[in-house]
Amino acid sequence: MPDSDDGELDSSFATIAKRQIRALVVTADGFLISRRDKIVALAARYAVPTMYPLSQYVAAGGLMSYGANLPDAFLQTGVYVGKILKGAKPADLPVLQPTKVEFVINVNTAKVLGLPVPDKLLALADEVIE
Repeated sequence: MPDSDDGELDSSFATIAKRQIRALVVTADGFLISRRDKIVALAARYAVPTMYPLSQYVAAGGLMSYGANLPDAFLQTGVYVGKILKGAKPADLPVLQPTKVEFVINVNTAKVLGLPVPDKLLALADEVIE
């Protein structure tokens, strides 16, 4: 991706700060996923609590995520491809949806942002990063 795209991210976060937007949700998008580390760094720099679509953002320092479990999705993909290789027609196969979603929270990031994390929320998490 061109560096100008990174500049658009910088500009977007500057606008978020200027408008005093108090939280952000990042969607599952190839461009945004490819810029995971930059987005997490910008959210930290501007102190914007952000929720992400994949746990990899949280492992990189993001606040929290709720979305598909990638290893499980890759396993489903392999099974699907196996069916096709054994002769199934792709058009005859059902559209797959994630079968496992996960909620991950990074309590260190929450502390840096000054956000209390209720025990009930921690109990709901599939993974807590400390």
